[in-house]
Amino acid sequence: MAFALRGCGVLLVAMAFNVPAADFPQRPVRIVVPIGPGSSMDIIARVLGQKLNEAWSQPVIVDNRAGAGGNIGAETVAKAAPDGYTVLFASSSFAISPSVYRRMPYDVLRDFEPVTQISSRGNVLVVAAGSPVNSVRELVALAKARPGQLSFGSGGGTGSSDHMAGELFNLLAGVQIVHVPYKSGPQAQNDLIGGQLSIYLGGIPIQLPMIRSARVKPLGTSGLKRSTMLPEVPTLHEAGVPGYEVDVWYGLFAPRGTPPAVVSRIAADVTRIVSAPAMAERWQTLGVEPVGSLPSEFRAKFGAEIDKWRKVVKAARIELE
Repeated sequence: MAFALRGCGVLLVAMAFNVPAADFPQRPVRIVVPIGPGSSMDIIARVLGQKLNEAWSQPVIVDNRAGAGGNIGAETVAKAAPDGYTVLFASSSFAISPSVYRRMPYDVLRDFEPVTQISSRGNVLVVAAGSPVNSVRELVALAKARPGQLSFGSGGGTGSSDHMAGELFNLLAGVQIVHVPYKSGPQAQNDLIGGQLSIYLGGIPIQLPMIRSARVKPLGTSGLKRSTMLPEVPTLHEAGVPGYEVDVWYGLFAPRGTPPAVVSRIAADVTRIVSAPAMAERWQTLGVEPVGSLPSEFRAKFGAEIDKWRKVVKAARIELE
């Protein structure tokens, strides 16, 4: 019911503007995904694209533009016509990039219009099954006793949301666990199991098979509330790192200058799709929780995320070209 009411609210906003949003779209719409095909991000974009195709009776094309930490795809959208026919499918890393990269070909606040948050998922901190550590408090005590000697992996490399999840842990727990970048989550997970990493703080969906097969031990999840997929595992906030919260989200952005009514129309249709009861099982399979939000709500969240990660990046002294 909450999703339905929120979707209706977006429609009312769209109707308030004197723009023919009801006629949108009249031709194919392109969703730019700034990483290669096959990832969970790409799969979710394709599921959404198929449903929008059905709703709009227009082709919705998923266009993978990988490279430069997502900057190639984002720049493509920043330079596109502001008419709603080209949108960016971005992750929470989009709010991290402005603080990490010294130079960027666009400004995330000036050149983009937040449309709607599509979904959310949490991370889980795991150690290998044979690790002597059995709780977050034990991990923090060990890390303080051995500063700079423990390591954590990230599936997306330096500046990724996985990386920032680990740096936030360092900051709030007052420890120095060394970051080791990987190209993918499974690579980091394999090295954790093999003993080359101390911990891995990655997405819950990718960790579940290893947790269920008892190859890794979950110590804490990243949300302020327990995950519905791991209800028996405490949050990191509960387990000894007060204030810890990482929300890995996906959302849509349009080029700045896109008519507000068109932005609201897209947000309303996406919200209706992601919150449909018929989609619940699909989202659960993909390991995400549907959200759907007003453009104003997503804009506020995006601004807060930029501010949050700017502080973490500064504390960790991270900078990329």
